Amino acid sequence: MEHTEARSRARIVHFDRERLTTEDIVDIAEGSARVILSDAPEFRAAIARGADFLHRVLRQEGAIYGVTTGYGDSCDVMVPPQWVGELSRHLYTYHGCGLGAHFTPAQTRAIIATRLASLCKGFSGVSMELLEQLALLLQHELLPVIPCEGSVGACGDLTPLSYLAAVLCGEGEVWRDGAALPAATALAQAGMTPHPLRPKEALAIMNGTAVMTALACLAFARAEYLVRLATRITALSSFALAGNAHHFDATLFSVKPHRGQQAVAAWLRGDLACDAPAQNPQRLQDRYSIRCAPHVIGVLADALPWMRESIENELNSANDNPIIDAVEERILLGGHFYGGHIAFVMDSMKNAVANLADLLDRQMALLVDSRYNNGLPANLSGAIGPRAA
Repeated sequence: MEHTEARSRARIVHFDRERLTTEDIVDIAEGSARVILSDAPEFRAAIARGADFLHRVLRQEGAIYGVTTGYGDSCDVMVPPQWVGELSRHLYTYHGCGLGAHFTPAQTRAIIATRLASLCKGFSGVSMELLEQLALLLQHELLPVIPCEGSVGACGDLTPLSYLAAVLCGEGEVWRDGAALPAATALAQAGMTPHPLRPKEALAIMNGTAVMTALACLAFARAEYLVRLATRITALSSFALAGNAHHFDATLFSVKPHRGQQAVAAWLRGDLACDAPAQNPQRLQDRYSIRCAPHVIGVLADALPWMRESIENELNSANDNPIIDAVEERILLGGHFYGGHIAFVMDSMKNAVANLADLLDRQMALLVDSRYNNGLPANLSGAIGPRAA
């Protein structure tokens, strides 16, 4: 009951063709925002136009990659018309071979929301009914049980997204109220019916970057928080070590104009008494892990804006193949399922976060070592008398 009331008070994120932010996905993942599919006539008309154009091409010409052909190198293999309807199911069952732990409920909400965002762009040739089914999964908290491991990296998140496709069709399992149960049962309990996939819809669900992008949104939020947390921990460490707050002087940082680094120094100045004399005048300057903290934390702080841009560009992209241009009535073959931008962002973020972990480790080493902690007890122990030995 409390969970239902909390969701009713959550802010609404409208899904249409407008741009979403990492915060939208994070809030949906954490349950502080709920998904509503737009009722705008122009949005729904754009979605219908793509699905109708695809259906017309199928009826008139009958040759569309991944719809009436095989996949990848099998693109020259034609699928007879009587078997086209089976192709979608074969695609998601073939890829449903993931392993390892399962994505958490928060991660799964982010994955569904991210895939929905891409399909709402109107370039995937899917039906409005499919979008509504995806939104209903989030609204009813029917979260596919998706293994974390196993995919085909260059072709999008095929394996994990195959579990989403299966659940839409009433197959596989979902989490509901903390328990796994058959998707068909859960859909029926929620008053939903399995969605009969149209010819391109399994490919549109699976052949994209929703999983990597969803996880990147969540990681970005943690990294953004970590910048502020590491800065605050540095201020506490400097204060405990009777450090020299003038290491974070505004003029000092004005001559090295990295904005993120300058912001970290400014936050430190706000936490420390920088207008007072140095607490430890016997030591000319503090050790690297204190004095150079803005330089280390600043690397991640300065990287966050371009990381956000890359993640949000991917979030707001149509990233399957083929792309359906219903306005110009063209079917465009490409490789938008390739997740290179997300991979580069996440590799860069990992390096920057590792540097922060190393920085905080060195600060802790200073605090517990009586040779360097400016009179604090060894190991920060409060023991006295014989116990102190």
